[in-house]
Amino acid sequence: MTGVIERPKLRSAAPGRAWSLTWPPLLFVAFALVLWEVLVVALKVPPYVLATPTQIADEMIVAAPLLAEATWITTQEVLWGFVISVAVGMVIALVVVRFRWIDRAVYPLIVLFQVVPKVALAPIFILWFGYTMTPKLVLIVVMAFFPITLNMVLGLRRVDEDQLLLMRSVGSTRNQILFQVQMPTSLPYLFAGARIAITLAVIGAVVAEFAGAQNGLGFLIQYSATQLDTPRMFAALIVVSLLGLAFYYLIALVEFLVARRYPHISRAAE
Repeated sequence: MTGVIERPKLRSAAPGRAWSLTWPPLLFVAFALVLWEVLVVALKVPPYVLATPTQIADEMIVAAPLLAEATWITTQEVLWGFVISVAVGMVIALVVVRFRWIDRAVYPLIVLFQVVPKVALAPIFILWFGYTMTPKLVLIVVMAFFPITLNMVLGLRRVDEDQLLLMRSVGSTRNQILFQVQMPTSLPYLFAGARIAITLAVIGAVVAEFAGAQNGLGFLIQYSATQLDTPRMFAALIVVSLLGLAFYYLIALVEFLVARRYPHISRAAE
């Protein structure tokens, strides 16, 4: 999930292709749900072991207010954490590319830090910051900033040499080259990292709620598991998945709109 997407372009494909790309997975999901229902009923699997899709759907309707409240809490955590992650990731990328000694001294440590299991950090952050939103945001940022930094660094370094020579020939400073040439060129790479980061932000929020929370979808999943309330646990899992999917396509929509507004930036990354 934290890998670099090579040579991305701002995607501006026509929305008319959406249906042709959507119906195969929808058909597969429908088949899987029917098979799931039939097998659970035929094998008489207890509901606390594995609920049927119809039981989960009923639970989503019955517990809709509870799910809505938990979704709102998790959504706030994801949004704030993602925004901070983008800001932190962009700043680190700009500093690393602008100052070579920081690149040599700090960037390897940032890469090394990604090896640390993030789940193990959640209790530490709660110990430091208490049972507030702060430890959740810190964990989200720790998990989500790296794809932003990695992809943007790659984009900043993929500038056409002819453009650099032209800017230097007219006496442009390194800062002018960075902000007028390198940053626009890195925009497709930034969106590539953002699509990865938003999914990691959702995972980070749920993990943080597992470690210590009194509300949110992660807390609801964990509490339902302890009560053997499998239908509610699956209902919360489905909402988490839909939330992550919605955020992912929101980033894709922003990317599409930017590509239409600034088509020259997409071409510059090719």
